[in-house]
Amino acid sequence: MVEWTDFERATIKDIFSKMEYDVVGPATLTRCLVVYPWTQRYFGKFGNLYNSEAISANANVSKHGTTILHGLDRAVKNMDDIRNTYAELSVLHSEKLHVDPDNFRLLADCLTIVVAGRFGSAFTAEVQAAFQKFLVVVVSSLGRQYH
Repeated sequence: MVEWTDFERATIKDIFSKMEYDVVGPATLTRCLVVYPWTQRYFGKFGNLYNSEAISANANVSKHGTTILHGLDRAVKNMDDIRNTYAELSVLHSEKLHVDPDNFRLLADCLTIVVAGRFGSAFTAEVQAAFQKFLVVVVSSLGRQYH
């Protein structure tokens, strides 16, 4: 079980309360697909992913990026039980979709970059530490089925 400080809890809730899901979600998934092109193999039904312009303009990428970000709401609401909160998603991604669990970390890294860019100087080292701790717990929980 993860121990959360009051600062960490407040910081995570604050970040998500200010999050522009329809901007940050698509930007995060787009960045992941461009920077780590091998992750595109899981999105074969999304159509044209041939270059960064096509990925950025792809409505399916945008929609799924927003869906992923909204999926993190579950973790924010269940910070004391993230592991069980994501148990079904872990099974889905490992057994049905066969997603390499390292991709969750890559996506989390891209999310951190996008959030840092959006929040600017408010994304201090302390805020980043809390945010990344949260994402590490989420990534670990999503990869749980693989272990």
